[in-house]
Amino acid sequence: MRPALGRTGAPVRVTGVPMTAKYATTCAVCASGIRPGEEIRKSGGGWAHEPCAGPATDAPVARPARSAPRPDMPAADGALEVWTDGACSGNPGPGGWAWATQDGRQDSGGEAHTTNQRMEIRAALEAVRALPGPLVVVSDSTYVVNCFRDGWWRGWIARGWLTSAKKPVVSRDLWEPLVELVNERGDVSFRWVKGHSGDAMNDLVDALAVEQSHAVA
Repeated sequence: MRPALGRTGAPVRVTGVPMTAKYATTCAVCASGIRPGEEIRKSGGGWAHEPCAGPATDAPVARPARSAPRPDMPAADGALEVWTDGACSGNPGPGGWAWATQDGRQDSGGEAHTTNQRMEIRAALEAVRALPGPLVVVSDSTYVVNCFRDGWWRGWIARGWLTSAKKPVVSRDLWEPLVELVNERGDVSFRWVKGHSGDAMNDLVDALAVEQSHAVA
């Protein structure tokens, strides 16, 4: 695994054991959002996604000053874009999931006792189940997007659904059918969008998910 780099491209010190994020913050390595419930590890002066942090080390490792940004997953020609989101009031607590397309199709639902992370995965799973044909899942969850863009699922399966820290993958009951379905179809890709950044479709599915979380509270 490559040494961790900070947002400036400089090497950072990675220490400690993986933990579960209790609060939202920003990854010190990839600069994308960390959501409550995701696995994290201390990296330099901040926190990083556990896969971003890499193995623990006692000293920084020399790296080039900058690295190229990770590209989006390639999408099939004519792929339909579907925005997905999850919400949770408390973590755990009542939560909701939602997906929507620009042509007006949408769906949403809620659970009385869940987590934000589970609702993000559930939203993607429901969208992939419901929409046939080439698909681009647009999510503000780096956990969902990076699982497929960076191939985390390959390691999970190779280790018998364990993380790199040898702990059971959280929400396997949702991840496993999603991974299987995406691989069976072969026409689904994922793209990250920054949440609450003015993207109208992201705002729509966020509102739908929040509405569902209130409905089941």
